Amino acid sequence: MSNTGKHDSDSSDLTPEQRLDPPNTRLINAGIATINDMETLRACVAYENAHQQRVQILRRLEDRASELRADDT
Repeated sequence: MSNTGKHDSDSSDLTPEQRLDPPNTRLINAGIATINDMETLRACVAYENAHQQRVQILRRLEDRASELRADDT
């Protein structure tokens, strides 16, 4: 069980495209839920704004940002 931190680093290795462009909305939700830092979140927002500009995805990203900010306090 020495790889307990490996899961977190693996999820950070996903690109914004991998997180936000799967064919299944459940995978998109999972990609957003596994964002653990603001840098990754900002990259995903920038990617979404530059490509598809889906309001629902941007709202989910905004909600995730609020969760991350709450966790920091």
